[in-house]
Amino acid sequence: MQYVYIVVIGLHVMAGVFWAGTTITLARDPDIRAERFIQPQMGAAGMVFLTGALLWYFFHGAYFGSMEMVLALGILAALAAAGVLGAMVRAPSRRLAGANAETETQLRARMATGERIAAWLLVVTVLCMAVARMV
Repeated sequence: MQYVYIVVIGLHVMAGVFWAGTTITLARDPDIRAERFIQPQMGAAGMVFLTGALLWYFFHGAYFGSMEMVLALGILAALAAAGVLGAMVRAPSRRLAGANAETETQLRARMATGERIAAWLLVVTVLCMAVARMV
């Protein structure tokens, strides 16, 4: 059973690093075309949520102490980040095709703002995971 834990933790960490890393990178450099990354970002987010649910089941179960409260805050921030990316990046990226220059500029500004908001939410998520064992 220990191998299952290792694989699930590895998938969780790798997907989370990709998701947070691309989001933070896109938030810092809006000239990178976010529409090229939104599908892999959302796929990584799905993997993070799936493996995170498994990890919660394996290691926390029904117990809800101070560590779980901090982790729950991180989960809420991650869910909010996924929602922001979906609403402010995925939706505008679909409207880019055939948009005139002015509309494209507005859509790209909205996408950059969405990446920045999601990046800060993912920073909160990572901090919550990092300090959860200490509380």
